[in-house]
Amino acid sequence: MKVGFIGLGAMGLPMALNLVRAGHELTVYNRTPGRTAELERAGARVAESAADAAASAEVLVTMLADDRALEAVVLGAEAPTCGQPSRGAIEALGRGAVHVSMSTIGPEVSRRLAEAHAAAAQGYVAAPVFGRPPAAAAKQLWVVAAGAPADIERCRPVLEAVGQGVFAVGDQGWIANAVKLAGNFMIASAIETMAEAFVLVRKAGVDAERFLEIINGALFKSPIYQNYGTIIAQERYEPAGFKLRLGLKDVNLILGAGKMLGASLPFAEVLRNQFTAAVERGMGEIDWAGLGRLNAENANFGK
Repeated sequence: MKVGFIGLGAMGLPMALNLVRAGHELTVYNRTPGRTAELERAGARVAESAADAAASAEVLVTMLADDRALEAVVLGAEAPTCGQPSRGAIEALGRGAVHVSMSTIGPEVSRRLAEAHAAAAQGYVAAPVFGRPPAAAAKQLWVVAAGAPADIERCRPVLEAVGQGVFAVGDQGWIANAVKLAGNFMIASAIETMAEAFVLVRKAGVDAERFLEIINGALFKSPIYQNYGTIIAQERYEPAGFKLRLGLKDVNLILGAGKMLGASLPFAEVLRNQFTAAVERGMGEIDWAGLGRLNAENANFGK
């Protein structure tokens, strides 16, 4: 399948490599240069622009950091470096082609993209993923997809090439984005809970890793608790698998989704306060499990 791929960050690069390895004819584009060497060696073509990446694609995949970046790349926006209008990928994407948005974005943006693609006689599937960069490299992501059933099935070979399973959740793309945000809300809540609980047991003189062994053995048996709990217990916040400032972005998207759907999310407000405080203390570039550092500092551990 001819696939265009835009966004070669910590998640996008290994996902794109898995598409090449699965035998897809891949054209890639990244707004920041210097991320394509491994893909070129694997056989991918490097596009000169987002529009170039979309031009011959049957399926266009985007994996970008936030709503603004995605809209700029797909719909077109002022180029940040020269102030000149840039051509959006949607203008180059062919009629009948499908855009698969795998970024974590808000439902409102997802709705706008769906409307724009429908007007251009193109398909749109929202397919955000659960998993960190090592899972992306190992093709162990979980994909949550929503859109027209025929479009999802058409894109299934692409989705299955980057993950271990695909959950179809609805016929409107924004539903998948709501599911992704709800899942990230639960992960962020677990991180904050562990961060506070580890402070409590450390104050009692209990080793944090021993406490993690107890709770993940006796209570939860969850990879979320194991993975993030280990990061917090060992204070291993760098390199970041998912940056704390992006966690703040997601919490804001969660609150926005709650407002859109009329859902009260009081604990999300608590999380926003915690993430904001961490960013203001200069922790934005460490892993979002760095809420553990914030809580430790508040309890006079560390700094």
